[in-house]
Amino acid sequence: MTTRLEAGALAPDFTAPTDTGTFTLSDHRGRNVIVYFYPAAMTPGCTTQACDFRDSLAALQAAGYEVVGVSKDSPEKLAKFREKEGLNFTLVSDPDLEVQNLYGAWGEKSMYGKTVEGSLRSTVVVDPDGKVALAQYNVKATGHVAKLRRDLGLD
Repeated sequence: MTTRLEAGALAPDFTAPTDTGTFTLSDHRGRNVIVYFYPAAMTPGCTTQACDFRDSLAALQAAGYEVVGVSKDSPEKLAKFREKEGLNFTLVSDPDLEVQNLYGAWGEKSMYGKTVEGSLRSTVVVDPDGKVALAQYNVKATGHVAKLRRDLGLD
């Protein structure tokens, strides 16, 4: 089981491929970055969550936040997901699970009554200094963005 991050910890830096190039977290110092982890593009829960971020992006950006979604999907699948759902934020490909392991977003979970290893739906907010401002694990797909906005004092 990977270690979960806590508020105040230095957020692990990473560089990973996206559907449009590469993303390096440290390139975004000076800004708040919401890094959210989801199991798989184009599945019902992940689509709901991604569309919630899409629909809230303008308000999040106005409040000084960027959004980055991370999954083990290939850049090609992420490009299809972006196009199909009109997603307007960065999608990171993490097929080797390096980023998910660094952030404590991979581990055991219960699925249909069985214990399996997989992506833990998680959100880590990184502050402008590169530190964890908020870390939430095993979040619900539906309603998560609204809860996150409340937790960040944006509503």
